[in-house]
Amino acid sequence: MHIDLRTVTIKPLRHTFDNIARRIGADKPASRYQEGTLDMQQTANFHYRPTWDPAHDIYDASRTALKMADWYAFKDPRQFYYGAYTLARARQQDTAEANFDFVEGRGLAATLTQALGDTVLKLLVPLRHVAWGSNMNNASICAYGYGTAFTQPCIYQAMDQLGIAQYLTRVGLLLGDVDTLDEGKRAWMEDDAWQGLRRYVEDSFVLKDPFELFVAQNVALDGLLYPLVYETIIDDVLSSRGGTPVAMLTQFMTDWFGETRKWVDATMKTAAAESAGNKALLEQWTTHWRDRAAAALLPVGAIALGDNADSVLNDVVQQFDARLAKAGIAN
Repeated sequence: MHIDLRTVTIKPLRHTFDNIARRIGADKPASRYQEGTLDMQQTANFHYRPTWDPAHDIYDASRTALKMADWYAFKDPRQFYYGAYTLARARQQDTAEANFDFVEGRGLAATLTQALGDTVLKLLVPLRHVAWGSNMNNASICAYGYGTAFTQPCIYQAMDQLGIAQYLTRVGLLLGDVDTLDEGKRAWMEDDAWQGLRRYVEDSFVLKDPFELFVAQNVALDGLLYPLVYETIIDDVLSSRGGTPVAMLTQFMTDWFGETRKWVDATMKTAAAESAGNKALLEQWTTHWRDRAAAALLPVGAIALGDNADSVLNDVVQQFDARLAKAGIAN
């Protein structure tokens, strides 16, 4: 018996779905990100308009004052769809767990001075509530925004912020105890240093325009809070005073902001380049919420920086303005 083995090339009849092929061409294979993102937004066959908002369809681009000819012009430079997102976060979680185990297993928390430990707890534990607010806001953007390319990353952002709140809780328990969490909540509700930021978060809850909410939360507040608290106070100032273990415990926040900043900047750049009207609107929103965020964060920064908080925050704002300028947003 003779067996003749030959290689046969089978040409696929199609490379991707029709809706993707209409955008990238029928002969070009699509990435998983493209297939999980492009034209996934439902646009027809709605049963009725929501009784709680009869002026809009359940998915309606007119909920925002921002205008886009194509809501799929937005691209996530991270190419995150559900699979890629979960794999990336799983790797980061492994690193974070290893850092917590290292600090706890070697008793590094005990190496912090009493004054430094108190400062860390006063600064970080109330920020659990800010992260929870971001979780709520990004879920709202996903619910009321339009176009999967814009809304899909927001639900990932929401879950990331929930994880950040949990990490901050663990920091509080590692450096303190359960009462530390109660004290953090009391400070958030009552201490003067936190009331400006608390008002900012609560005011953002009632924003109706999903893109303005994106600017208020992901652009302005996160754009100032993370460089101020994690990159400057934790990684630079407190680490030089013996707070390196805290920098290890908050490494996820620093790495996460560096990654998500790329998506936020790409989104703003695409929206601003769409039209002069969009650019003017984004500049108005960015300036308004940047100024509010800076004012709210000043007393928070003073918890660790004292009288130097004003100059440090000014530097952070200047860096923020330079960053947004590269995205086409003048402030």
